[in-house]
Amino acid sequence: MSVSALEFTQKLSTQPKSEQERAAILADPGFGNHFTDHTAVIDYRVAESGEGAWENARIEPYGPIAMDPAASVLHYGQEIFEGLKAYRHGDGSVWTFRPEANAARLNASARRLALPELPEELFLESLSRLVAVDRDWVPSGDGESLYLRPFMIATEAFLGVRPAREVSYRVIASPAGNYFGGELKPVSIWLSTKYARAGRGGTGEAKCGGNYAASLIAQMEGEANGCKQVLFLDEFNDNAVEELGGMNVFFVFKDGRLVTPALSGTILHGITRDSVLQLGRDRGLTVEERKITLDEWRDGVASGDITEVFACGTAAVITPVGELKSETETIGSPEAAAGEVTMSIRRELLGIQTGAVEDSRGWLTRLA
Repeated sequence: MSVSALEFTQKLSTQPKSEQERAAILADPGFGNHFTDHTAVIDYRVAESGEGAWENARIEPYGPIAMDPAASVLHYGQEIFEGLKAYRHGDGSVWTFRPEANAARLNASARRLALPELPEELFLESLSRLVAVDRDWVPSGDGESLYLRPFMIATEAFLGVRPAREVSYRVIASPAGNYFGGELKPVSIWLSTKYARAGRGGTGEAKCGGNYAASLIAQMEGEANGCKQVLFLDEFNDNAVEELGGMNVFFVFKDGRLVTPALSGTILHGITRDSVLQLGRDRGLTVEERKITLDEWRDGVASGDITEVFACGTAAVITPVGELKSETETIGSPEAAAGEVTMSIRRELLGIQTGAVEDSRGWLTRLA
């Protein structure tokens, strides 16, 4: 069956949340704590001829996934995912931000993890079909959104080490408030000196669960030291700054430069990162994607050459960084105020996403 002939079927939940239950959740959604009534699913299967195809596209009630204990994803970690948000605009319509870039990144991850690529049109339709049936779950509070989580898992039951011939692509959705909660203020970041998130030739630039699993022990160490996130370095490259456990990092210099670590194969191709680079250029900032070391960060803050540091990602959008802490030193201050450039870019980015600022770049796609 060709992709163009693949039609979504729809089976609605017989036990959706009541209006009152949904309202109670939307009053304080948190992040990733609650899920909507439905899910989008598309299956992939390799036939005896060796040709694979996507099939059985559908919207069905949200619920547990029936899976064989020998499913490949459970043993060999053949899994990838994406993250993007749907925003309710003032007229009640629902839009998402640069979903084509998410589709491209999903397929880049699929190639690295030996999973099948999903045509962009199916990716986009899976989002719009799910949001269409669950649009009442899209919150309308300041900074709130419906977080969309597309993911792909290997479901074939076998214990041989090879790419799976049966795969499931799914999308779930969760109403989301502020990622770090409460009033926006600079966060403290823990510097991991014991652990690495990824290595050269590995899966660092793929969005797969193994990368995040590898970051959790360092994240726990950071939380034990009062930090919200953890930063990883490349110790074999002059302690070059890489990225946080779930976000990219930026530096604002007093001479008008906006610097972020270059994509080296171990850093995720952040869509928010790419958008920030464009917004920086539009402001007349000199944008640099290059190696920046821990020594440069330390010396730049001490001399005043680095005036702002911030992190960015889909979940948290843009978050100012106040200090970097390790077992032996602190760079910056927890009392640091959010910088002017940081907050200016944040306001414009959120404004575009929520419809408060004109989308002159064609970044928005209407879902419902």
